[in-house]
Amino acid sequence: MDLNIDLKNINIDDLKAKVLAFADKKTLIKGGISFGAIVFFLIIYYSILNPIVNNKKAKLADMTLKQEEVAAMKSEIAGYKKKIKKLTPEYENFSTLFHTRAETEGLYQTLSVYAGENGLVISKIAKKELTQVSKSEALAAADPKKKKKKKKKKKSKGLKDVAYYKIPVNFQITGNFLGYIKFKRALSLSNKMLNFDKETIKVVKGNATGAITVSGTLTIVGLADDFN
Repeated sequence: MDLNIDLKNINIDDLKAKVLAFADKKTLIKGGISFGAIVFFLIIYYSILNPIVNNKKAKLADMTLKQEEVAAMKSEIAGYKKKIKKLTPEYENFSTLFHTRAETEGLYQTLSVYAGENGLVISKIAKKELTQVSKSEALAAADPKKKKKKKKKKKSKGLKDVAYYKIPVNFQITGNFLGYIKFKRALSLSNKMLNFDKETIKVVKGNATGAITVSGTLTIVGLADDFN
């Protein structure tokens, strides 16, 4: 804006008009700069700063949620540890009823000892293929009120689903009847799960001592962890 004024021909109204026009132009420039700065700030905030802030908030919320989940998991784990500590003595007590792999391998020697103590001779011991028993089958067998449902035989169950293994053993024993009864009683007192599934008793012909021959199948139970 031209502010050159002819002092000889000065006009107060013209002077005021020129001064006001110049002042308005400076105000407009300042206002424009301020408005531009605000617009620039808003662009920076919404395009850069706001997403960063929202991202940080989301991460903080996620971190808080995870911390709560971790705290809940710690509490749950502590509860399980208490249950395990409580059940461990019971497990150790019941697990002794099952045969370990080593005990199964030494079954002939074990039975021979019991037989010899009762005047018997074992002439045959043959382990057959073991059978997996699932946890659901074990629970069903433990509850006599539940009706047994016939299920299709599966070739193999998942290792985690196996409760224990049934190991059938064919045997043949020679001796006298009383000795055989004592032999079975001794096995029942051995604190091991063992069941005589089938037995056939025959009197030995031509023997004056009343000797008998017993043929049959007994089943022992093996620990799941030991046979997996």
